[in-house]
Amino acid sequence: MDTYRAFLAIIISFVILLGYQYFFVGFDKPAPVTEPVQTQQGEQAPPAAPTGPTMPEATAKTTAPVPPPVYNREPKNVTIDTELYTATVSEDGGTVRSFVLKKHKETNEKGSPGMQLVKTDASQGFPLQFSWGSAVSPQVLYDSDQQNVKLSADKSKAELRMVGQAANGLLVERVYGFDNDSYLIDISIKVKNTAESLLQGNPQLQLVNAKFETGGSPADGFLFGGPAAFINGELLEIKADTFKDGPKTFQGTIEWAGFEGNYFLCGMVPLEGAGASFTVQGTESLAKTFLAGNIDTLQPGTEKEYKYRLFYGPKKLDMLKTIGSNLDRSVDFGWFDVIAKPTLWLLNLFYDYCRNYGIAIILVTILFKAAFWPISQKGMKSMKNMQKLQPKMVKIREKYKSDPTRMNQEVMNLYKTYKVNPLGGCLPMVLQIPVFFALYKVLLQSIELRHAPFMLWITDLSAPDRLWLGFDIPYLGGLPVLTLLMGASMFFQQKLSPTTADPTQAKIMQFLPIIFTFMFLNFASGLVLYWFVNNLLSILQQVLINRETKKSEAAA
Repeated sequence: MDTYRAFLAIIISFVILLGYQYFFVGFDKPAPVTEPVQTQQGEQAPPAAPTGPTMPEATAKTTAPVPPPVYNREPKNVTIDTELYTATVSEDGGTVRSFVLKKHKETNEKGSPGMQLVKTDASQGFPLQFSWGSAVSPQVLYDSDQQNVKLSADKSKAELRMVGQAANGLLVERVYGFDNDSYLIDISIKVKNTAESLLQGNPQLQLVNAKFETGGSPADGFLFGGPAAFINGELLEIKADTFKDGPKTFQGTIEWAGFEGNYFLCGMVPLEGAGASFTVQGTESLAKTFLAGNIDTLQPGTEKEYKYRLFYGPKKLDMLKTIGSNLDRSVDFGWFDVIAKPTLWLLNLFYDYCRNYGIAIILVTILFKAAFWPISQKGMKSMKNMQKLQPKMVKIREKYKSDPTRMNQEVMNLYKTYKVNPLGGCLPMVLQIPVFFALYKVLLQSIELRHAPFMLWITDLSAPDRLWLGFDIPYLGGLPVLTLLMGASMFFQQKLSPTTADPTQAKIMQFLPIIFTFMFLNFASGLVLYWFVNNLLSILQQVLINRETKKSEAAA
């Protein structure tokens, strides 16, 4: 039973080392998939919900270059400038050519430009194309009512109106509504039949996205980035394996659909029945997503309006909750939601007062330690009592070494007599594992911690801890000062903790600080800061217990 704690500690170490890769890749539930509609030529295309006769539709494959359209004039670009972003909308199809966030940088390097959310070029296509079955090609030339939209505190809202005429007589009017204080864009699209014959089609609003770059974040490769949607009350994160063999369509109650990265979301929110199905096609590095409505029929002279909301911005939890439409569910901490979201709330609460997320992490660590203090106190005292029983346990082992069953019985009787729980010393560590994973998820996924500085050499709490010495250290680059301090604190804590007489167990335990130090080398510096401060508080608690024990022994 003595060695049980040692082996449990080793298991916990490897759970932390290997488990985060398993957990943080995500437990993606297979979503119901419907087969795409086939075109007359046999090519697959994004389908609409089958509520009426379907029109043949064709969609360009994402792997093939998009041929440039031929117009009778050069399309103009319209610049939209707000305090949050600068966007460019082209008259060529009404597409978004650029969307740069002003309050978030591409990397943490000095002079880095704002975060660009449009990562494609002309050959791959641009987001926000609109089609209406086969009646409207995405390559429609629009006329815009202005070329520059400038918003400020004095002028907080504005509209951009664009009108285009399709070859078959369908008139398309797009109205964008911008807000200086929001990443949301209201989109109204009216289609009017100006021909003399009946027209039939279904609306499709399209995004095309390449994977977001996170500037070397440890989140790269571990967390999901790609097409996502909130359908039938469930978040669907659609991996490339799902649509690698062809377009896949998801149907149901669609609250939003689009493309997400670790920190940013490009989402379409359908209003008034504009979204009946969501189709994904493409590759792992480039995905096209289609939000399609039901089939509509337009008699000559009649029109139909479709409304959407577009969100291009950071995945900030409280902001997304305010917006609604369950956009906040794009911030998904998985199994640890119940701990992670309150932890994020606490971090933001402390940040509001201290204006430093490093200090906020320290305050949250102290709060967590205070909550676990009574349990840790009992665990440490239990280990102290176990240490006192070691001589008696050695005698029992020597006496009954030929009878293991009797030896275990005598050991258990010893525990009962002295009221010692052999698992008491492990319980505090086990209870901290969910908190550890929850905080890891918060530090890795929360936009608030991206590029958030602490002090001195720690300029990004979501990145590994490195102090630049003027030359590269192999594998590491810089010196992981905080990580080494964390390992040293763990070693010192171990020296203060009660030990057993079992030399094998003692040797195993000596390796734990080294194992943890190597494990933490590439963890976010914010997580290392949490563990370091937690170790210091544990050392303080152990010192207090040791003093209390000495006083009790002296009094006795």
